[in-house]
Amino acid sequence: MSLSGEWLIYRDLSVALAAGLLIGVERGWTMREEQPGGRVAGIRTFGLVAGLGGLIALIAQSLDLIFAAILLAAVVIMLAISHARTIHEPDGRSITNFVVSVLALCLGLLAGSGYPALAMAGAAIVAGLLAMRSELHGVLRKLGPTDINAMIRFALIALAVLPFLPAQAFGPYDAFNLQQLWFVVILVTGLSFAGYVANRIFGESHGTVVTAVIGGAYSSTAVTASLAQRLRGADSSQRTLSAGIALASAVMYIRVLLLTFIIADFAFLPLAMILTPAALVAGGIGLLLLRRSGAARSDESVDTRNPIHLLPAFFFAATVAVMSLAARWAEAKFGSSGIAYLVLIMGSFDVDAAIITLGTLPTDTIAASLAGFVLAMTVLANMIFKAVVAGFAAGWKNGRSAVLALAASSVVLALAGAVSFAALDIRF
Repeated sequence: MSLSGEWLIYRDLSVALAAGLLIGVERGWTMREEQPGGRVAGIRTFGLVAGLGGLIALIAQSLDLIFAAILLAAVVIMLAISHARTIHEPDGRSITNFVVSVLALCLGLLAGSGYPALAMAGAAIVAGLLAMRSELHGVLRKLGPTDINAMIRFALIALAVLPFLPAQAFGPYDAFNLQQLWFVVILVTGLSFAGYVANRIFGESHGTVVTAVIGGAYSSTAVTASLAQRLRGADSSQRTLSAGIALASAVMYIRVLLLTFIIADFAFLPLAMILTPAALVAGGIGLLLLRRSGAARSDESVDTRNPIHLLPAFFFAATVAVMSLAARWAEAKFGSSGIAYLVLIMGSFDVDAAIITLGTLPTDTIAASLAGFVLAMTVLANMIFKAVVAGFAAGWKNGRSAVLALAASSVVLALAGAVSFAALDIRF
């Protein structure tokens, strides 16, 4: 139902009041054990502050902007004075309450200015962050200085570089688009970093299998190498470690499909038809080994390297740029078969770079079926490499289960690729 006139005013003022009350509920619950009279602001105060913000916005639009500005300054000064007497509290709650009060006022202004949905969304986010105080502090306690530095480096990669890069295509064959190139670097490193942070937060408390599964989201090869080294000296935990290797590879399949869907969506369905059976085999064997081990966790976590470094990020971007140029040249010289050969060779060393290269190509440069097949073969090369790593690092006696799990998934992947190759009549 569309609203107009006074009804819009009632709606916006009601949303402003509701936004303040939502924040006030969280603040009131947090400070519920304080002595009567010890709280500067409670549920009603936060609601009224936000409602006042809505009225000030209405006055600015309908009556007088200067008068609204005076009222706004008076409210901020009043809030500052009311919180000044508790400014030196050791737990910092007074500072938090003052900031939240100003936020409630701003959300009220936003609702009164005609953006009620945005104001309520902001109130929900603020209340959620306030309610997660202990959880957020717990996360910070689990992160070390290396992890914090990695977050800063990722912020530099994502925020300090991307906005200043040109979005136009240039260079030979128009192969280079710096903004698009750097965006996919952010996407890949961000996905890897998210897996790393999840590993650091949850891994130590949930053990080998959980860290292996999470680690598979950013480097299943690193997880395989780490667990295989422990397998060489393992006894009763052999099946648990082998299960971790198999499950990490299953997650790797999902990661490849996710990146393909985001970056090179035209190849997603053909690739999914080839990878899905192999992913199910890897996951099924991993769960079977885990069940037979009789333990869903162990006290040790997987030792994995922080994936965010500036120099490798620039090197990765340069690699993708070179592959993009080579792909355009191969397409001009040899057609789609040239692209397929190039992506297959380069993708055997870095699957992510192969996905990005396909995503940067113009539409209809290469058939979707051919692109999906080539990407699947790069994943097969990675699986074979991990099986070799597991065999050498763990030895056949202790690493047999892990090697067989990787080999079984690789065989299924190869068979699915062969069926796709024959059914789609792909020619190189």
